[in-house]
Amino acid sequence: MRPHQDVATLLGLIAVLALGCSSTVPSESPQTGDLPLRQVAQTELTGGPARFDYTSLDPALGLMFIAHMGAGEIIDVDVHGRRVVRTITDVPDVHGVLVVPDIRRVYATVTGRDQLVAFDEDTGEVLFAAPTGDYPDGLAYDPVRHAVWTTDEHAGTETVVDADSGAVRATVDLGGEVGNVVYDPAIDRMVVAVQGRGHLAVIDPAGFTVTDRIPTPGCDGPHGEALDAADQVMFVGCETGAAMATVDLAARTVTSQDPVGDTPDVLVYDPGAHRVYVAAESGVVSVFDRRDNNTVTVGAAHLADGAHTLALDPATHHTYFPIPKGAGDGPVLYEFEPTT
Repeated sequence: MRPHQDVATLLGLIAVLALGCSSTVPSESPQTGDLPLRQVAQTELTGGPARFDYTSLDPALGLMFIAHMGAGEIIDVDVHGRRVVRTITDVPDVHGVLVVPDIRRVYATVTGRDQLVAFDEDTGEVLFAAPTGDYPDGLAYDPVRHAVWTTDEHAGTETVVDADSGAVRATVDLGGEVGNVVYDPAIDRMVVAVQGRGHLAVIDPAGFTVTDRIPTPGCDGPHGEALDAADQVMFVGCETGAAMATVDLAARTVTSQDPVGDTPDVLVYDPGAHRVYVAAESGVVSVFDRRDNNTVTVGAAHLADGAHTLALDPATHHTYFPIPKGAGDGPVLYEFEPTT
């Protein structure tokens, strides 16, 4: 159980700490094993060796926002300059983080306060704090209706918040503990992993109604999601089954299941390379390619302890893994380039 705090505005409680360049060439590389990855850099991070959660990248500006959950902070990293730009504090138990470049805003699920908090991407200023359901986790942005969706994991709901004002527009009850949420632009729907009921819920974001429920048989605890929008395929991490399910959304069926590390958490899809990355709580990273409508294993290895989350730059195909403890005693951001 975690303590609940009263919902209150964070305006004026943000600390923006300008830091100098802290990029180093690694003297000790992580174990990439059979992974098609080569480490190119690491950047020292702030906050001590505490757990990280989600990350989000603005590829054009090269700004990455990292939820440093255990430290209660968000780290803003310039991945081009390989340095920390600022650290945003007073975001207790922060889980999800999402940058929306078109409107220059960053959204975060501040789980310790059951809030969605919005920041200015350029300054780090708090713009609003909106209430959510119990234990907000993942985030998705609906660009058509300018709304942010949060998955309230313990409440089994989605809270829908106006991206500009912070007004709560709706709460969608999904009837079971929820994992991640993804906006599917091809069908203009939100797709939620309902881990408590073993299916994907498809939601009309205009009417806030569930229009379909796609079963994921054999996928125990569907949680993380990554979407191939062009082919309408969702890759789903089976949280308690050490597997990734490939789901054909149009056919409403699981087409394959592949083994991954124990407790898969964050999945990322690279549309240019047709490649899927799965980062597990065990520190194992698995890589798959989509070839001829099939999911093909490329490689897997224990990358590092705490390597359960990552971000991808779709232009360079570089991947970034925040790690609580690098070769020294502090947290680092590992950067890799693909070798194939």
